[in-house]
Amino acid sequence: MQRYILIFFITVLMLPLQAQEQLSENARISILTCSPWAEEIYARFGHTAVRVKDDSLGINIVFNYGHFDMSKPNFMLNFTRGHTDYYVGAEFFESFIYRYALQGVEVVEQVLNLTQEETQNLFNAMYINTLPENREYRYNFFFDNCVTRPRDLIEKYIQGTIQYPADKKVQTFRDLLHECTSPYPWFRFGIDLVIGSDADKPITLREKMFLPVYFQNALEETTVTRNGIISPILKETNIILYVENKEDNRSERSLFSPIVIAFAILFLSIAISLMQRRKANERLLKIFDTILFFVAGICGLIVFFLMFFSVHPATNPNWNIVWINPLMLIFAFLFWVKPLRSIIYCYHFINFAVLTLFLLLWWFIPQQLPLATIPFSMCLWLRSGTNFFLRRKQQK
Repeated sequence: MQRYILIFFITVLMLPLQAQEQLSENARISILTCSPWAEEIYARFGHTAVRVKDDSLGINIVFNYGHFDMSKPNFMLNFTRGHTDYYVGAEFFESFIYRYALQGVEVVEQVLNLTQEETQNLFNAMYINTLPENREYRYNFFFDNCVTRPRDLIEKYIQGTIQYPADKKVQTFRDLLHECTSPYPWFRFGIDLVIGSDADKPITLREKMFLPVYFQNALEETTVTRNGIISPILKETNIILYVENKEDNRSERSLFSPIVIAFAILFLSIAISLMQRRKANERLLKIFDTILFFVAGICGLIVFFLMFFSVHPATNPNWNIVWINPLMLIFAFLFWVKPLRSIIYCYHFINFAVLTLFLLLWWFIPQQLPLATIPFSMCLWLRSGTNFFLRRKQQK
């Protein structure tokens, strides 16, 4: 969950020698959990990396599964389609910590309780991951990311049975995303628009571990059974970088939240509709409708694209497509074509009917929709309804 492309050539050159050597009995592997950072969107969910430390051999490196290269051709298009390739890199621990210290991010280290053989096998596996032919993997936000990769390796190379703690709370993917994005209302609103009803299904504790903090908390109560002996999976937990007021850095204090803007546009739509009943300037009315339906159409185009042309999880089905859809983008320009008035008339009727059902059945839709969708959709409902009924009145 970070974009820094850090390839430390000295570290890479040292790794083949380190992989061939047997780690000492003092070697230890730990999970590093970095708290969210508000300055970058991708960093607002936190980050996880793996540290390997062996003082006897002078090894102190971090394996990081969160690298991606924004300079690749068509990066944003591939990211939208879910075709983003992340890669694992190795860097010196000091440089890793220095970067997060500059960002003011808290870093917690959890030392794993591994046997020497497990430590060696896990280290060798991560080294193999860094080789050029192995380092890239197809990123998936919920199921294959910088947290799930280390978790899966730990599960694979621990020679015993891992028992995660009981899941104490029923939650969904959307619930967890809301926890991470609650200080950022527009970011949260955008996520609620693009993820669909599949994100509202209850998930297991292991599925919740796509977020660093949930993996970190689960490890505190996780046990390993080896040859009938139960032991905690962690030896110790240390705070390497401490941030006293880390929550203050994550807040987005603004009066212009989605719900406030939605009601402001709704009141403006009401005013425009009242002006239209009094035969106000037709050009002004068309400009307002064009902007309103154009913006809704752009949002609908994004939702449509993610539903049918991307492999991102939980984007299809998405009930937001009912009140925002690509057709609005087309009709935003057709409003100015006079010969198509009859078609525009039919469109407003259909849109008004669909949005009426959408608003009446809002509470019964099998998807958790953001509350701001009500006033936003009412703007479109009101404008289509006003245009339809006034046009019908003129015809009569």
